[in-house]
Amino acid sequence: MTSQTEQFDIGTLVSRFFRALDERDFRGDWALGYVTDDVRIVTPLGTAEGIGAMDAAQESVERYARTQHIASDVIVDVAASSETAQASWNALMTHVHHDETLQQFGKDASPLFTVGGRYEAELQRRPEGWRISHMTVRAIWTTGHPPVLA
Repeated sequence: MTSQTEQFDIGTLVSRFFRALDERDFRGDWALGYVTDDVRIVTPLGTAEGIGAMDAAQESVERYARTQHIASDVIVDVAASSETAQASWNALMTHVHHDETLQQFGKDASPLFTVGGRYEAELQRRPEGWRISHMTVRAIWTTGHPPVLA
C-alpha cells in the first residue's frame, strides 16, 4: 500500500519536473534531480534513453517562447519492496509559439499549441529520493499547430 508520504513525494517530484521545464531551469545536472541516469522517455516525437534524453526534453520546450505544464490526478502505486513505484497523471501542456514560427504558419495561426495527455512513469527510490526511470507521454488531444521540427 502506498503511504501518504510516498504519494506526496512522487507528486511533488512531478510538479517540480514540470516547473523546471516551464522555468527552463536547465543549469548543471538539472535532470538528475528528476530522473535516473539510465532513464528511458517515450513521447509522440520519439524515444530517447539515458541522461541525454533530458536534452531532448529541453530542446522540445525551447521550440516555444513559453510553456505551461499542469499535472493533475497523480496516482501512485509503490511496490511491496518500497524501492520501485508506478505513477500516472493527467497533463495539460500549453505551448506558445515564437513569433518567427507564427509567421511560418500564416497570419491567422493560433499562437498556442495545446496538448491534453497522460504520463505513465516507473520510478526508483534512490538515496536522494524518488527518480523517474521510465516515462511515457501519450497525447490524447491537441489544438493548434504542432511544433516545427528540424
